[in-house]
Amino acid sequence: MNVHVQDLWQRAKAALATARRDLPHDPDAAASRAYYAAFYAVSAYLASEGKVYRKHAAVGAAVHRELVGTGLWPKELGRAFSSLFEWRMLGDYAVGRHVPPDRAARAVDDAVAILHAVAGMCPDRFGGLEDEAV
Repeated sequence: MNVHVQDLWQRAKAALATARRDLPHDPDAAASRAYYAAFYAVSAYLASEGKVYRKHAAVGAAVHRELVGTGLWPKELGRAFSSLFEWRMLGDYAVGRHVPPDRAARAVDDAVAILHAVAGMCPDRFGGLEDEAV
C-alpha cells in the first residue's frame, strides 16, 4: 500500500475514534468526524485503485458510480454515505440547528459500516479494524 493510501486509511480510523469520543458531549462534532471517517476510507479505497479525487462531491459521486453502481456496495450503504455528508454539513455549518444525539449515533454506526465495507473489499490493504474495535 502506498503512503498516500495508508495515510488516508489511518485518517479514517482516527476520525472514527474521534467521532466515538465526541458522541456523548458534542453530536455536531461526532457527525462531522463520522463523515470524515467514511470520506477518508472511501478515498483510500479509490486511491488504491488509482482514482484520486480532491473534492467531496467527486468522492460522493464515485461512491455511487464506482461502488453502488457496480454492485460492490448495496444502495443502503451509498445512501448512508450521502446522509453522512448532509449531517456533516448541518453539524459544521448550520446556524441555530444541530445534529440530534440519536442521529449522531447513527452517523457513527454508518461510518463503522463503511469502514468495514472498505476493509472487506480489500482485507490485505485495509485490515486491522478488529484490533481497534471498529
